[in-house]
Amino acid sequence: MTIRNWVKFFLRAMAIGGGITAIVGLIVRWDFFFGYIQEGEIWQFLGAFLWMIFLGFTMSVIAQMGFFAYLTVHQFGVNLFRTLTLWNWVQVLIIAVVLFDLVFFRFQLTKEDTGRTFLYIFLLLTLVIVSAVTAYFKAQWTKKHALISALFFMIVITTLEWLPALMVTSGNKDEWVTILLFPLLTVNAFQLLVLPKYNKQSDIDKAKLDKRRNERKKAKQKSSKAK
Repeated sequence: MTIRNWVKFFLRAMAIGGGITAIVGLIVRWDFFFGYIQEGEIWQFLGAFLWMIFLGFTMSVIAQMGFFAYLTVHQFGVNLFRTLTLWNWVQVLIIAVVLFDLVFFRFQLTKEDTGRTFLYIFLLLTLVIVSAVTAYFKAQWTKKHALISALFFMIVITTLEWLPALMVTSGNKDEWVTILLFPLLTVNAFQLLVLPKYNKQSDIDKAKLDKRRNERKKAKQKSSKAK
C-alpha cells in the first residue's frame, strides 16, 4: 500500500472509531451527559463528548494494530500448519475456546442480576452476528476460503482488543464494556472489507507513477539525442 492510501485508510478508520464511540457513549451514558445539559454546563458537556471522540480514536488505533498483527499471525499459521485447511480448523477451535472463555469467565454472569445477564447476552450476540455478517461479505467479495479467517479475526482479535475493558473489576465496568465493543467491531469490519480496495488503488497509483517516470525518462533521452 502506498503512503498516501495508508494515510487515507488510517484517518477514515479513526473517524469511524471516533464517531461510533461518541454516538454509543452518548446513548449508554446519557444520564451522565444529560446532567451537564440540565445544569447548563455546555462546555463540560462538549469536553466530555470530545473525550469520547478521542477515546474512539484510541480504540481505532488499537484495532488497526490488531489488524496488522493478525496479518502476520495468519501468515505464520499457514506456514506452521502447512495447509490452509488445517489452519482453518485450528482457527475454528480457537474461536470456540474464546467464546467459551467469554461466557463462563470474562462476563462473570450471575442468576441474581438478570439485567446484566441480558446486557451481556446482547453484547455476545452483537459480536457473533456482526462478525458472521462481515465474514460472509468478505468471502463473497474475495475468496470463499477467507470466511474462517475473517470470522477468526472478527471474533478472536476483537475480543483480545476488548479484553482490558472486560478485566476491569470496579467502576462503571458494564458501561465501558458496552461502549468499547462497538468501535472495535466497526473499525475491524471496515478494515477487513475495505483494505483490498486500498491495495488495488495503490497498485493503480504505482502503475501511473511508473508510467510517468518512463515517459519522463524517454523525454530526457529524446532531449539528449536532439542535443
